[in-house]
Amino acid sequence: MKAVILAGGSGTRLWPISRKSKPKQFQSLTGKKTMLQETVARLNFLKPSNIFIATNKEYLRIVRQQTRGHVPAKNIIVEPAMRDTAPGIGLAALYLAAACDKKHPGEVMAVIYADHLIRNGSEFRKKLEVAEKLAHEENTLNIIEVKARFPNVNLGYVKTGKLLKKISGCEIHSFERFTEKPDLAKAKEFLKSRNYLWNTGLYVWRIDTILEQYKKFLPKTWLILSQIKRAIGTKKEKEVLEKLFPQCEKISVDYGIMEKTDPKKVRIIPSDLRWSDVGTWESIHDELADGPKSNLVKGNHLGIDTEGCLIYGYGKKLIATIGLKDLVVVETGDALLVCKKNRSQDVKKIVETLKNSSKYKKLL
Repeated sequence: MKAVILAGGSGTRLWPISRKSKPKQFQSLTGKKTMLQETVARLNFLKPSNIFIATNKEYLRIVRQQTRGHVPAKNIIVEPAMRDTAPGIGLAALYLAAACDKKHPGEVMAVIYADHLIRNGSEFRKKLEVAEKLAHEENTLNIIEVKARFPNVNLGYVKTGKLLKKISGCEIHSFERFTEKPDLAKAKEFLKSRNYLWNTGLYVWRIDTILEQYKKFLPKTWLILSQIKRAIGTKKEKEVLEKLFPQCEKISVDYGIMEKTDPKKVRIIPSDLRWSDVGTWESIHDELADGPKSNLVKGNHLGIDTEGCLIYGYGKKLIATIGLKDLVVVETGDALLVCKKNRSQDVKKIVETLKNSSKYKKLL
């Protein structure tokens, strides 16, 4: 199995730590290592030669720095433009196909996000191996999903169908449909029904199988990718890639492929990964704090009557708090964010405002 780590996102809701020049996957938000480094370490059961990283050209230098000695430099797949996950995954599949077609026809690839938190490593490995087995034996498109723990309106959901079988004690379900970021009432309904799981985006499929889906459902992008494939390994590879890839339709793999494919070809593998997409400061507190009333602290903090807060300081400055409850305080030296924890999803509005500010645009 080949693992492709997607490391090209922007993570605007985690400003002021996540910046355009160094988004959240390259930051140490959930531990001492950066999120990318944690993701690579989580794949230690694979040979380094089987781990690939897909990223934007702007992040090539930092990806090399953070993965040196763990992922071969030749395994870094560089996207010359941000075109969302469908073109990015398609491009990665092309490069893997070029390397595997003759030696390993029918090779399987897993798609893994560099900016997600997974705390159950053994479960992660087990479910990947089960999904790989399914892909080889049944040629299905497999998704490793997690149980919805609360009515989250910032995540997509997948409705599971009937239990089809068990492999090594792991349930395999049929797939019914996706629902992208429902409103609160619908999310509560999903949670109550117990037939809906959070969509993690952890995909496992045969390389040739997923490329067939591109040919069928994203024909214009497939035509571009086919031209790029013919240039791989030639002197014109870089020139062709930089010219053609930006012409791909900007669309996610969920919208572009998975919502269009035959549900009978999809399998859902429920799991207990202790997973989070770490999309907001509130989600980081929820996942890592000892409890709702506990503080989650990085850096220098002195607190009096302070509870349920996330307080991150990335400099030498002491952050002193009195009487705070359920707040986010993040200090980076050039910026300070203070907001209610349950409003942290609105940090993206700050980012949008900064984009239109000549005075503060440099803080993006």
